[in-house]
Amino acid sequence: MSMVLVSSCLLGEPVRYDGGSAPSRHPVMDRWLAEGRVVSFCPERAGGLGIPRPPVELLGGGGEAVLEAQARVGGAGGEDVTAAFIAGALAAVALCRRRGIRVAVLKERSPSCGSAWIHDGTFSGRLVPGQGVAAAALRAGGIDVFSEAGWECAQARLAELERT
Repeated sequence: MSMVLVSSCLLGEPVRYDGGSAPSRHPVMDRWLAEGRVVSFCPERAGGLGIPRPPVELLGGGGEAVLEAQARVGGAGGEDVTAAFIAGALAAVALCRRRGIRVAVLKERSPSCGSAWIHDGTFSGRLVPGQGVAAAALRAGGIDVFSEAGWECAQARLAELERT
């Protein structure tokens, strides 16, 4: 049975920057939980960041640029948490390799986990196409990454991987 990495906040765990969660109830997730497939993970916590923590955005590029040291992760007050975000992203990849995980469902719009949309770095609430640091690292490591809007797509990919 294949395991699936899921953002901890989507499972209702209070790990978000503001101490909250972002529970995502869906029949696919419910089935995976019942089957024992879900591996909960928060890259920001794994990178050593506390709860609560100041909100941050990707500055100067997306997750790929952060991993290539061409952009950083920081707060409106000047905090630089780039190293923690990279550490958490690498921990996610390492966990997937150890557990044979090939599919992840991550929280959209997150500077770590966004898979298609991230904030633009101006702290204005504006979204732009892009991916977070952990999503970029996971994809670079061969993991298929989906957002919480793509449970069915993630299930289809998991089924395809299990057939081969």
